Amino acid sequence: MLSNGRRRIALAFALLFVLYQAAEGFGARLLGSVAVQAAFLLAMLGAAWPLGRWLGFRGYEAYALEWRRTAPLLLAGGLALALLMKYVAVCVGMALNVYAARAPEAAPVAAVSFLSSIPWALLVTFIPSLAEDIITRGFPYRAARIHWQPWVFVLVSSVLYVLDHIYRLQRGPTEWVTLFVFGLAYATAVARTGSLWLAVGMHWGWNLANVLIGDILPHDVLSTTWAPCLSAAAHLVMLAVLFALPSPFERDGLDADLA
Repeated sequence: MLSNGRRRIALAFALLFVLYQAAEGFGARLLGSVAVQAAFLLAMLGAAWPLGRWLGFRGYEAYALEWRRTAPLLLAGGLALALLMKYVAVCVGMALNVYAARAPEAAPVAAVSFLSSIPWALLVTFIPSLAEDIITRGFPYRAARIHWQPWVFVLVSSVLYVLDHIYRLQRGPTEWVTLFVFGLAYATAVARTGSLWLAVGMHWGWNLANVLIGDILPHDVLSTTWAPCLSAAAHLVMLAVLFALPSPFERDGLDADLA
């Protein structure tokens, strides 16, 4: 029998997980509606606060999202690192004939297209990135109240990140390995800082780069086999960079009574 605390944890996770998956399952795939998809994601983020309180934390603190003085630096640093690595990955891919450069639009048109797309891209990439980070990293790190060894947390979170992409698992082992490597980098960011904000910045930055890169470096994919490998390699580089950071692996709230 699960204790009352464990039942609460399981129910909270289940609710957040269902809301997150419904965004793509119902909003995107069944109804083809961006508005419905956004509504589910916003509902998930909205529900995360009272559920965090229900689990005995101060709202979003349950997911290591407390807004400390270092939070903006972590968020901006992760964002900049991922944007840079996506740019480098595409440049390397062009040199290796994984990508082929496409003729850009006329400079004034390209500049207007790029600048006008930024506000929309910032919003539509931040919300799903944050929602998924809460599910696959913040919740198991803090809200689950498990006394993780850092390497165990990183592995478990990475597997959870793969399984969370239930609509992409049919793509096969290459996709699974790529997602797992992404998860390693993002989960290590949490383990090295004791906060979710660096992982959010990295995840958000990569998703944002995927939207904006077509305006910066227009290209076509020549190899659908090697393109994911370059993305995975970029995340391995980010993973290596993370080991330059101190690793407190904070345990705020993990010692609370689970009864």
